[in-house]
Amino acid sequence: MEPRNFDGDADRPRSAGAKQTGRVLVIGPYLRVRAGGADAQSESHIQRDAEARLDEAAGLARAIDLVIADAIIAPISQIRPATYIGKGKVEEIAALAKSLEAELVVMDCALAPIQQRNLEKELHAKVLDRTGLILEIFGRRAKTKEGSLQVELAHLNYQRSRLVRSWTHLERQRGGFGFMGGPGETQIEADRRLIQERISKLEGELKKVQATRRLHRAGRQRVPYRVVALVGYTNAGKSTLFNRLTRADVQAADMLFATLDPTLRALTLPHGGKAMLSDTVGFISNLPTQLVAAFRATLEEVLEADVILHVRDISHEDAEAQQSDVDAVLRQLGINPDDSGRIIEVWNKIDRYDSEQREELLNIAARRPEDHPAMLVSAVSGEGIDALLSAIEERLAAKRTTLDLSIDAADGAGISWLHRNSEVLAKELHDGRFDMTVRVDETKRDIVVNRFDAVPRLSAP
Repeated sequence: MEPRNFDGDADRPRSAGAKQTGRVLVIGPYLRVRAGGADAQSESHIQRDAEARLDEAAGLARAIDLVIADAIIAPISQIRPATYIGKGKVEEIAALAKSLEAELVVMDCALAPIQQRNLEKELHAKVLDRTGLILEIFGRRAKTKEGSLQVELAHLNYQRSRLVRSWTHLERQRGGFGFMGGPGETQIEADRRLIQERISKLEGELKKVQATRRLHRAGRQRVPYRVVALVGYTNAGKSTLFNRLTRADVQAADMLFATLDPTLRALTLPHGGKAMLSDTVGFISNLPTQLVAAFRATLEEVLEADVILHVRDISHEDAEAQQSDVDAVLRQLGINPDDSGRIIEVWNKIDRYDSEQREELLNIAARRPEDHPAMLVSAVSGEGIDALLSAIEERLAAKRTTLDLSIDAADGAGISWLHRNSEVLAKELHDGRFDMTVRVDETKRDIVVNRFDAVPRLSAP
């Protein structure tokens, strides 16, 4: 169990006698994968995957400004009910934590409450599991009231299960009169009741948030704007791509969960049409179920989107595994990740490849099925953005009907209605009449045909 130091400041000279505080030890307790009594993968492959996972865990810790004293991989053959890892590894980690003066040990796994408590006793340090660490990040990132509500709800659901024996000194409070009264409400029960009351209140407030979002979506549906949503693994470059497509200034940083609160901006398509682009929270492997449930109000923007852009950091060594993680969360939300009519796969960060590697990547993309294309882009340099916009427009147009019509120039109300309820592709004045080409939803197709005597166009412009 050789230590690996992830602290970029580890080699900097420090003043004599200076004592660091808030130092963190990151542990990767990863199961060895075996099949048929033998390792399913070579040791080097297992190590490379574990290294990437540990890098991500260290990145999560850095995202809330923790100082990482060391980060190590602790391979295990099975999960121990009491401490998750074996007794020998617990002793090794305890000795390392003491020598490094680590005040916090981050375990890159989901710990049961009993495992977390036992580890804290053995390691003589505070222990935080992956779920708790992600909740801490979300708590710091949430800026809007909606985001704060959702984070607090997820945190309380997580905390509720970790009240076991937290208050043993107040475990028996006598109730009733004299010696006949039984034990009163324990401190644990009181805490659980208070947490449950707060959870119920938050759920009520989130229902109001969902109702408000439904009103906003209904308002957008009354105009010809369609919704395009960005999804993807955290740090895949969604916010940078969002800024590139909409010329916005949403925070974009090389940091896990740099963006948490959802943002919507207008997106201009190649032929002048408009759509609304939504930037959502990034996904991550082993995303806590509490967060998926709590952030459902936010993720409903993805559920209602006409087109979903699955943004992938194609340069990442675990790009395929990250894709699987995002697909798993989409399925949790009730979205089929294989729906080629709705989802466009965007391979981002191609600027990190040299010309030869980029050519190889283009060949891989070209061999994909026609109904599952991959758009190669660089959100930083802008390469491939025009092709992506055309693909978005084409996908949106597939769900709409293009109509040709002629309308009297004096019919101002009719022309105004068309501008509000359709996408006007062309408009020319001839002999007191406007010859127009419009694109409309199927729900409004019959209205336009009957009111304006419009005819479908065989091929859209």
